[in-house]
Amino acid sequence: MEQVPYAGQTLTRWRVGPSTFLALPERGARLMNWNLTLGDGSVRDVLYWPEQVDFAALAKVRGGNPILFPFNARVFDRGEIYHWRAADGVRRPMPMHGLARQGDFKIVRLDARGFVAQFMPGAEAQACYPFSYEFTVTYRFEAFGLSCEFALANLGTEPLPWSAGHHFYFTLPWSEGTTRGDYLIRIPASRRLRQDATGALVAGPQLRLEEPLDNPALLDALHLGLRSNEIVFGEKGRPGDVVMKLGTEKVPHPEATLVTWTLAPESPFFCVEPWMGPPNAPENRVGLHWVQPGDTQRFAVTVAAR
Repeated sequence: MEQVPYAGQTLTRWRVGPSTFLALPERGARLMNWNLTLGDGSVRDVLYWPEQVDFAALAKVRGGNPILFPFNARVFDRGEIYHWRAADGVRRPMPMHGLARQGDFKIVRLDARGFVAQFMPGAEAQACYPFSYEFTVTYRFEAFGLSCEFALANLGTEPLPWSAGHHFYFTLPWSEGTTRGDYLIRIPASRRLRQDATGALVAGPQLRLEEPLDNPALLDALHLGLRSNEIVFGEKGRPGDVVMKLGTEKVPHPEATLVTWTLAPESPFFCVEPWMGPPNAPENRVGLHWVQPGDTQRFAVTVAAR
């Protein structure tokens, strides 16, 4: 573990076996890059990070793993985007993907295998989500992968709603001379949905268990009813698959959601995003979880390269 100056920031770098991880825990608990040194000495970026970054607009940087809390993607209140209505009936603002990815965190623990960071809500966060809580992000780094756990503790007297997630930007393609169509993803989902312009959940595409990653139907698809917690994607017929496990149970909660997305056909990344539930959970009540007073809920994800 070492401190690294970068673009006016001080980053932390971990080397664990052939893996190197680069993170900025204090800003959004952002894991920025994960790369693997292969047997021939070459380096493969597993998580994508762009060369030019404006840290003043970190929430807009497309790379690493932005933390989505308390809600994923776009929320609506009666058709009005970026608003939500809590149990008290009050309409409040809520930015795209919530508050954590652009928020400040306090380092609780930093060691040779990872970190624990606690969200420190500022004035905007308190106006959007005015509850008494403690939200922490714990990363654990391994030789060929990582685990990340969210923990939300309710310190107040009323049930606390949330539906959080990850926005992993995976480098793709990762082998020279290949295209997105040379890669397959295996998602054991029993149903697919999309979000319409009003925030409602509507029928999604008909997809097979395995699909090539250049299939445009994958974009913005919400995969639910997962029969297994394991999602696998990689280059056809070659080693190096990425294996993601959503949650700790072999079969996730039926409303747990995997999202597939990328910006454009030529983008150097493809996002595979494990969420606690689909977008607009406060209004649709799908994938919305409640933490009772005095309780703590957790959401864990692991990612490995094999």
